Parts: sequence; C-alpha cells; structure tokens
Amino acid sequence: MRAIYVLKMTWLSQLKIKFFSYISHASKGLPRKQCISFFTLLSLFAFSVNAGAALPKKQYSTKTLATQLQSPWSMVELANGTWLITERDGHVVIIKNNAQSRVKLNLEGLYLAGQGGLLDIVLSPDYSNSKEVIFTYAQGDANANWLVVAKATFNGTRFSKPQIIYKVATNKNTPQHYAGRALVLPDNTLLVSTGDGFDFREQAQVITSQLGKILRINLNGSIPTDNPFINHTNPNAHAVYSLGHRNPQGLVYDYDTQQIISHEHGPAGGDELNYLTAGNNYGWPVITNGDDYSQARISPFRDYPGMAKPSLDWTPSIAPSGMAYYGSKHAAFPSLQNHVLITTLVDKKLYAVNLANGEFTQSHIFPEATGRLRDVFVTTEGNVAILTDGEDAKLMLVKSN
Repeated sequence: MRAIYVLKMTWLSQLKIKFFSYISHASKGLPRKQCISFFTLLSLFAFSVNAGAALPKKQYSTKTLATQLQSPWSMVELANGTWLITERDGHVVIIKNNAQSRVKLNLEGLYLAGQGGLLDIVLSPDYSNSKEVIFTYAQGDANANWLVVAKATFNGTRFSKPQIIYKVATNKNTPQHYAGRALVLPDNTLLVSTGDGFDFREQAQVITSQLGKILRINLNGSIPTDNPFINHTNPNAHAVYSLGHRNPQGLVYDYDTQQIISHEHGPAGGDELNYLTAGNNYGWPVITNGDDYSQARISPFRDYPGMAKPSLDWTPSIAPSGMAYYGSKHAAFPSLQNHVLITTLVDKKLYAVNLANGEFTQSHIFPEATGRLRDVFVTTEGNVAILTDGEDAKLMLVKSN
C-alpha cells in the first residue's frame, strides 16, 4: 500500500510510455523510443500534476559547469572543487578553475558499443593521500565482453594507466545491460552492479554466474571473507553480494540508517527501488511487475517465496539512471534530507523519493533540469549536480541561495 500514493501522483506523466514503439530489443538506457504525438497534451497536464508537489521551496540558482559533453555517464567532485566526468568513449572531462579539458584514458580492451564503454567513476576512500580513482568499463568485443573494475592515479591533469583489479567472470555477446555502478562502503569494500546482459536474464538467478548481480570486492580486487556465498564450491559465487537483478544503475549508502539502496531498470514497466541485504534474491526474472517489450508476460509470478519485492515500483517505467543520497550531513536543502535523488531517462526529470515517511512519496524537483538525465551528485555542502545524457550533454549545479 505504501507505494500507491506515488503511483497516483505520477501515473499521468508515465502513461505515455505505454505508447512508445520499441525500435529494437535494446533496453531503456538507449534512446530508441518514439512517443505518439497524440498524447502531448496529456503529458503536459501530467507535468503540472507532478510539479505541484515540487521540493524544495527554498530559493536556488543554477549554473552550468560543463558543456558539449559526449555521452557522459558519471561524475565526481574533488575536495579542491575540480570535477571529473566520464564519457563512454574513454575520455574524462576535467573541470578545474572554470576551465574544461578532456583527457583520454589508456583503457585496456575498452569495448564501446551499445551501452558499453567507460561508465562509473568513484574516489578511493583514501583519495586525499593515494590520489586513486576507481573506474568501471566494458571490455572485450562483440563475441565476448564483460565489465571490469580498474584503478588509476590522478595528478591533477593526467591519469596513470588504469590497472584492472577485477573482471566479471561471466562474459556475454550482447552490448547491453552492463549496469556498472560502483559504491565504496564504510568498511572500505566496493559494491559493483552487473547487468543480466539482456539476452541472458535467467543467469540473474544462477549463483555461479556473475550476470545480474551485486558483487562485493576489496579495493585490491580480492574477495571479502564475509561475503554471503564465500563457501560455495564455485569461486564465481564468492564475490556475489545479492542476486536476481536486471540492470541496476543506482547504488547508494544511506548513512543515517546504515542501509544500501539500489534501483534498476525493469523491462516495459517494473523499474525498482530496493534495500539491499547480503545474500538476498531480488527476483528477476522470476518476479517482476514489468512485461516484455512485446507486451508478453515474462513470468506468471509477481511474488515468490524467498524473493524480495521492491520497496518502490515504477510501472510504467521512468528509466532510473543515476542516484544520490541526500542525508543529514547535507545542509543546503534541508527539505531534501533523508531522500534519494534519482535521474531518469524516459521521464526526463529529477525525482526526490522520501525514505523517511514509509510511503516512498516522490516529488519532481529542480524542473530546470530537463531532457534525458544521466546522473546526479550531492556535493559536501549539499548542492546538487545534474548530468544530462547524449552527444551534446552538460553538467549543471543547483545551489541554494
């Protein structure tokens, strides 16, 4: 019942997705949908419904930090105010002292196709001393490709050659559903999300496959000895933290309640927000509220014993991309505290989802951020950076006045 209010508030804006034509069987992360223009008036009305509940009320200003970005995927801010932005072709854009530059990473075996390429960027927890940056990217070729985790050092202008510390053990022959989100936990282990490869969704339920999983590794690439499947006879299972995922691209740590939160793309419907627990099975493709792109049922089950249902479901889909946690340490926008901020590719809005009210109520915030939105980042001060998607993208910063 707790998600009913959310669905009532957003169903009009999301209804248009039912009338998209899927040009290919690629997932929602690619711009392959066309909207029937008959529903333009309906979608405009739906925007006003969402915007009426917009947060926050406090005055704010927006500033463009970077322009002409080429298919960016993620970003991070350094303590000195420098921004690093990944582009899928293997470049990192550096924003320093209001100047924009682009450097090419020497990524071994980078596979740039479909949704593949250079993906996430996070800082090592000891970055102030080590200057180490962690990347995820797709490696291989059309016949066999996989996700890898790599490390490099940054000297303020250039990166060292990235060294691969972990390679997903299961390869695939599709350029979709890499997931690729990375999250450093307080115990200095690293969570990495892996997609199901699109055509291999059944492997999300196979514990010896590393597709459709959340993996947990140490920062040197070794496997923590307290992982839930560490005693499995097959070493591929040792890194698995949770299973039953489709294409999880949001991964955050709620330090106020000490919980891990993820979101993932469903098929046609069935996008999910989940609280992650070690060893849990999150159901894909056995349980889902989404249907196949052909509108056929993927599974007869909406729930199943031993499989966790999502805390929040988006049907029709919003295509969630990035996610950031706005916690009690962030002061710029107090009304956003205890929310997750979620960028969307189909809804083309930034949403704030309230984690504190038990209903996961959702608000459209900062309507100045429009178009396909790829990622979101909360600065130390609590200002909000929003990254748009595509071949002429930008990074904007929302600051409280």
